[in-house]
Amino acid sequence: MSRLVRDARYEVLPTGTIEDKVLEHVPVEQTITVTASPSKGLDVTLDLAERLTGHGYTAVPHLAARMVRDKAELAEICDRLAGKGITKIFVPGGDADPPGAYPDALSLLEDLKEIGHSFDQVGIAGYPESHPTISDDLTIQSMWDKRKYATHVVSNLTFDAKVVNTWVTRMRARGITMPLLLGVPGPVERAKLLAMATRIGVGESTRFLNKNKGMFARLAAPGGFTGESFLEKCAPTLSAPEALVEGLHVYTFNQVAETAAWRRDLLARLAKDL
Repeated sequence: MSRLVRDARYEVLPTGTIEDKVLEHVPVEQTITVTASPSKGLDVTLDLAERLTGHGYTAVPHLAARMVRDKAELAEICDRLAGKGITKIFVPGGDADPPGAYPDALSLLEDLKEIGHSFDQVGIAGYPESHPTISDDLTIQSMWDKRKYATHVVSNLTFDAKVVNTWVTRMRARGITMPLLLGVPGPVERAKLLAMATRIGVGESTRFLNKNKGMFARLAAPGGFTGESFLEKCAPTLSAPEALVEGLHVYTFNQVAETAAWRRDLLARLAKDL
C-alpha cells in the first residue's frame, strides 16, 4: 500500500483555479491527469496539461473520443502535445452528444495507431460497476478490443471493495493483462460526491453507501470520505501478483489540498506501522 500511495496520481478538473492549487500543494514528481468536459471543450484540457508540463509535472490529458471532430483534428492534437513534450494520454469515450467522427474510444485508438502517434503511454477506462449507458459485458469486451492499442487500464470510481475484487478477477480471467491503475476517492465532500455519483457511473456504490450508514456518516464528517479503508479492503486483490495493480488514480474533484494532506498523513501512518 505504501508504494501505491506514494506513486498515486491525481485527477483534476480544468477549472480557472486548479493550476494554482496544484502548484501550491502537489510536488512536481506526482503525475496529474486533466479531465475533458463537453461544456468546456478539449482546448481547456490541453491548455492546462501543457501549462502543468511547463511547470515540470507529468501531465496526462484526457482525449475524450466523442469530443474530437475528426482524424485531421486528432492528428493536430497529437502534433500539438508532442511539441509540448507530453508523452502520456488517457482515452475515454466521453459524454459529448452528438459525437464527432468517433462514437467511442476504440475508433479513436484505431486512428491514433494509423497516424503513428508518439505517446509512450495510452490509458483506457475500466468500469468495475455498471456504466450508465453501456452494459457490463460490453465494458469487459471493450477492454479486450482496445488492449492492443493501450498500455494500461484506469478504473472508474467505486466505493465497494467487493465489486473491485470481483471485477479484477473477472478481467484477468478474460485474458486482459494490461497493468491497472485503481481508481480511488480522495477526501471528497458528501454533497460533491453525491452530485457526481450517478453521472460518472457509480450509482451502485451510492446505494452501497446508503446501506452502510457508518461509511455514509464518514462522508458527512469534516474532510469527507477517503480511500484508506477502501484500500485496506482491496488489499488481497492489490497484493496478488496476477492482479497487476500498478498504481492508484485518485479522483480529487479538485479538492487538491485535502487530497495532498490525506496522502501525506497516510504515508506517515504506513511508515510508522512498518
